Amino acid sequence: METLINVFEFLQQALYEVCVQPFAVWAGAVNLLEQAYEGTGWLLVGLLQIAFMLVVMAPLEKIWPVEHWRDRQAVRVDVFYTLIHRLGVFKLLMFFTLENGLDQVWGWFRVQGVPTFHLDQVWPGVTDIAWVSFVLYLVVFDFVHYLIHRAQHAFGPWWALHALHHSQRQMTIWSDNRNHLLDDAVTSLILSIVAVLLGVAPAQFVALVALGQLSESFQHANVKFWFGRIGERLWVSPRFHRLHHSIGVGHETVLAHQTVLGGCNFGVLLPVWDILGGTANFKYRFDPTGVRDQVELGRDYGAGFWAQQRLGMLRLMGRA
Repeated sequence: METLINVFEFLQQALYEVCVQPFAVWAGAVNLLEQAYEGTGWLLVGLLQIAFMLVVMAPLEKIWPVEHWRDRQAVRVDVFYTLIHRLGVFKLLMFFTLENGLDQVWGWFRVQGVPTFHLDQVWPGVTDIAWVSFVLYLVVFDFVHYLIHRAQHAFGPWWALHALHHSQRQMTIWSDNRNHLLDDAVTSLILSIVAVLLGVAPAQFVALVALGQLSESFQHANVKFWFGRIGERLWVSPRFHRLHHSIGVGHETVLAHQTVLGGCNFGVLLPVWDILGGTANFKYRFDPTGVRDQVELGRDYGAGFWAQQRLGMLRLMGRA
C-alpha cells in the first residue's frame, strides 16, 4: 500500500511540474498553485481510471455482452460525460462555485469556534490506522450515498433530474457519469460536507471517490456478469445494478395497484443497505434499461449533452 502511495505521489508531482504548473503560471493563476497541485491528483486518478476502463472493462463488454447495438451515438455522449467528470472539468467548476462558498462557510464556523465531528471522538486513535479508517469512511460514505440515491427516486423534482441517468437504453462502462450537472452538483456538495464533518484527509477522500467511481463504471457495464450468491450480497455487481436500471422495475414501486416513484437496488457499493432497507432484488435477470415514459410514451430525454441538460431543467420546472 505504501509503495502504491509513493508511486502515485511521484506521478502526481511529475504531472504537476510538466503540465499543470506551467499552464497555471501561463494563465496567471499563481495564487492557485496549491489548489492546482490538489487538482492534479484528481486528474491523475481520472487518467488511471480511463486507462483501466479501456484495458480491462471494455474487452469484457465484447466478450460477455448483455446485448448488441447498432447505434453508438448515445454511447459517445456518455463518453463525453465521463471525460468532463474524470478529467477534472466538473471538479474545477465545483471549486470555483459551490465548494469555494462551502470553504468560506467552514472558515466562518472555525472562527466562531464551532467544532466538527471526527471519528477519533468515538474511537480514539482510529484514524492512526490508515486501512481501518478508510474502511470506516467507505461504509459511512456509502450509507450516505444510499440515502441520497433513495431521495433521488423518492422526490419528484430530484427524480426529474436523475431520470436522465436512467434514460440510457444502451448501458456501458461510460454510463455512470451520465447525469444532469445540477444533480451531480447537489450530490457532490452533500458528500463534501460529510467529508469535512468526519475529518476525512484529502488523500483518503480522493481514494474513496476513485474506488467508488471505478466500481460504479463496472456496475454499468454491458456485461452478463454477477458475483455469485454470496458475492452479490457483499458488493454491487453489474447484474444487481442493471436491475435498478430496468424499465418499470428499478425506478418504480407498485402500491395499491398503482406505480409510484421508488424501485430497488439503490446501493452504490454495498448491497447491505438495500437488504436492511427492504429494497434488494437478487433475481438473476438482465432486462432492457430505460424509463417507462420514455419507452411507452416516447418522452424525449435528449440525444446530445446540451439537449439533455436543457430538458432536465424543463422537467424540473414542470415544463417538459
